[in-house]
Amino acid sequence: MSEERSLNFIEQIIEEDLAKNGYKKEDLRFRFPPEPNGYLHVGHASAICLNFGLGEKYDAPVNLRFDDTNPAKEEQEYVDAIKRDVEWLGFHWDQECYASDYFQELYDWAVQMIKEGKAYVDGQTSEEMAQQKGTPTEPGVASPYRDRTVEENLDLFERMRKGEFSEGEHVLRAKIDMASPNMLLRDPIMYRVLHKHHHRTGNDWCIYPMYDWTHGESDYIEQVSHSLCTLEFRPHRDLYNWFLDHVEDYSPKDIRSKQREFARRNISHTVVSKRKLLRLVEDGVVSGWDDPRMPTISGMRRRGYPPQAIRNFADTVGVAKRENLVDVSLLEFHVRDELNKMAPRVMTVLDPLKVVITNHPEGKVEWLETENNPEDESAGTREIPFSREIYIEKADFREQANRKFFRLKLGSEVRLKSGYIIKAESCTKDDDGNILEVQCTYDPKSKSGSGTEESMRKVKGTLHWVSIPHTYAVEVRQYDRLFMHEAPDSDKDKDFMEFVNPNSLSVTTAYAEPSLKDAEIGDRFQFQRLGYFCVDPDSTADKLIFNKTVGLRDTWAKVQDKS
Repeated sequence: MSEERSLNFIEQIIEEDLAKNGYKKEDLRFRFPPEPNGYLHVGHASAICLNFGLGEKYDAPVNLRFDDTNPAKEEQEYVDAIKRDVEWLGFHWDQECYASDYFQELYDWAVQMIKEGKAYVDGQTSEEMAQQKGTPTEPGVASPYRDRTVEENLDLFERMRKGEFSEGEHVLRAKIDMASPNMLLRDPIMYRVLHKHHHRTGNDWCIYPMYDWTHGESDYIEQVSHSLCTLEFRPHRDLYNWFLDHVEDYSPKDIRSKQREFARRNISHTVVSKRKLLRLVEDGVVSGWDDPRMPTISGMRRRGYPPQAIRNFADTVGVAKRENLVDVSLLEFHVRDELNKMAPRVMTVLDPLKVVITNHPEGKVEWLETENNPEDESAGTREIPFSREIYIEKADFREQANRKFFRLKLGSEVRLKSGYIIKAESCTKDDDGNILEVQCTYDPKSKSGSGTEESMRKVKGTLHWVSIPHTYAVEVRQYDRLFMHEAPDSDKDKDFMEFVNPNSLSVTTAYAEPSLKDAEIGDRFQFQRLGYFCVDPDSTADKLIFNKTVGLRDTWAKVQDKS
């Protein structure tokens, strides 16, 4: 029996709440609250796995809530993409919610705060307000509008709501403490004017609530028990609680939402800032948000990553209180491990060299049986054609080589995967000395699995190959790290774009065995001896396109060790 893992610190908090702080199991509810202003990336995947994983562990509901309070940057396209990503990872939400669902309630509570002297309308510029904020060691200065009367504030706020003011002309601020050591409590903005069309509410509103005012109150409305945020929101917790103190008086509910923070997971050789990812798209470094080099969930899906591999990665890394850089090789390990279990084995040649088997009858075709996946007996077998002329990889042949070269060389033997033992007899070259063709003989009694003594004979090399008359051309896109630096945005004196790898994509024509003609978009395969590949959505009925998902082993680490 496997040893049960210890509880992470978030689970310990929940367990303590259940044991000592009056929470019942039926009180538990979690949420994943993305802003629909871009595509989700690997960092979001970890947050998804955390929140929905807690839902599964405690058999508790999890809400998918869109923090749609900035119509200038948010679009329905992103909402749809986020829903698709969460479902693809294998999770199901209890309620689909939107911060915009609560605009009226939030507005009514803001009016109540004005009436109680807890909020006021400020007509200063953003620059003036920033100057008055003070510093962490010096208190701020009160706004000249801080002591407006309740009546004046109510009138101005209603006029903001009606659209009588331009953007930036007025804001609503909470009246807290301009001398607070937590600068977020120095009269934070609750509402600003934005004359922008909202993807759900249209033009119904021209004032929009700020994150700090919206988030905790949305948690409270939905009765989320534990609101889990990344570490940069730790200073916001005091403000989260201050707002809840007042909202609880306006609308008493059973559960007081609790914010707790965990560390981001930063992945090496990439960036996860939406702003920086958008720049990669806009500058044409990548083809779009779903480019297979992107750390977005849609990019990983297109590259061929199985969703379970991403979940396993998140589980392995766990939940931490401190930020650290996780090597992308760990993610690739889980991808490789998962694909090894599920991907059918096929043969494809990327850099072809013609081989003629001179003692094989011309025109004769044999169909050789081979396993689809040795890791999965239920995957069954298929037949592949064998003929007089085949392709092997150019790198698998040398005229002469030392004893450590276990592939094909003149006078030596290798086994063709699932086929026969062949021996290189001669080769043909062009005027520049490039090898055009290799002439071989084969042992007709050495067919794999035939049970003959010759078939049991051991040779040190086994090569993948395809029958030339039966193969067909496919496009293969091979990917390398998008950035050459493991932390491309860590150097504040350099633009992260300076570290873009100019050789992160190479495109070639390869030659595939005929079974791949029936492959469909999204299908994953192991190209034997080459790596794992999947069918790209750009494929057509006339042309299959394969993306390289990951190699059979971590070759990047070896390259780095030599450099």
